[in-house]
Amino acid sequence: MKTTLGYALQSGSIHKIALTIKNLFQGSKKQLQEQNLRFVLNSIQPDIIHLQWPSVISWFEDILQEQKTPVVLSQRGFHNNVRPFVEPENFKYLNEWYPKIAGFHSVSKAIAKNGDKIWGGGNKLNKVIYTGLQLQDFSFLQEYKVSTPLQLLSVGRAHWIKGYDYALQTCCILKVRKVPFHYTIIGGAGDEELQFLISDFGLQDCVSLMGRVPQKEVFRMMGEASLLLMPSVEEGVPNVVVEAMALGLPVLSTDCGGVPELIEGGVEGWVVPIRDPEAMAVAVMNFRELSLEKIEAVRLAARKKVELQHLEEDMVTAMESLYFETLSSFSHLKSTK
Repeated sequence: MKTTLGYALQSGSIHKIALTIKNLFQGSKKQLQEQNLRFVLNSIQPDIIHLQWPSVISWFEDILQEQKTPVVLSQRGFHNNVRPFVEPENFKYLNEWYPKIAGFHSVSKAIAKNGDKIWGGGNKLNKVIYTGLQLQDFSFLQEYKVSTPLQLLSVGRAHWIKGYDYALQTCCILKVRKVPFHYTIIGGAGDEELQFLISDFGLQDCVSLMGRVPQKEVFRMMGEASLLLMPSVEEGVPNVVVEAMALGLPVLSTDCGGVPELIEGGVEGWVVPIRDPEAMAVAVMNFRELSLEKIEAVRLAARKKVELQHLEEDMVTAMESLYFETLSSFSHLKSTK
């Protein structure tokens, strides 16, 4: 709030000062945030603006309308894979504003295709740039072992798109077939649906729900797990899978979104169809029968895939290239008008 008033005072505009004081007294948080944004943009005069989520387009409508500064939009996750296709009004809104966006960054090839379903104009500048990791922060697990009972782990918020209900059905199948295991969902604590399913399936003794924990603790638990389960219905490129592969934790995932761009042909992990608890259960049982030599080959291949496809330096270089290409095409477009 002080920042907003400070910007207004610096401007010397009586109108802006009065408007800011009015918004402060009325507690108009959204208006104050938008005002802050305008002050900052006017102050730094950026060459390019990068929006990380389609949900913030509404804050930049005037800039997109004026077409004075090129805007790049990231296409990732729920806001591109799901929301436009379950909310017709959101699809219509994005379809209206996408043509005014100068460049697109997609976190996977799969999400780039979904973005083209929203709008895929012939001159659309759309680059797939994978998320980059600082690999020095991801020490590869040198001493891996498959514990008994099998330690299964999932990480992510409790949301239908994460497919935890299917994972619990998988657990039910494993229990019936007398496979010793324990399944932990980090981020699932407090979710009523998951709690009900665990009780209904009689899984209280083999499934644990945890709340959110610090990243360091997540990595520690990955180091103690046998297998990462990723039962999602849809994803972009799930960071948790990339991180597990970097650390050396084997991954069993559904074939959603950009996962096939990470795990190909069973070389770097294992993939099953979405919404198929039986297939996932069979894959878990097959995993238990694998030799440590085979698992080690998969772990090493997974780490190599991350090193080749998800280095932070490569991501930065690719983003810089996208920015320069966007500026060039935007300038050319303006000159032809």
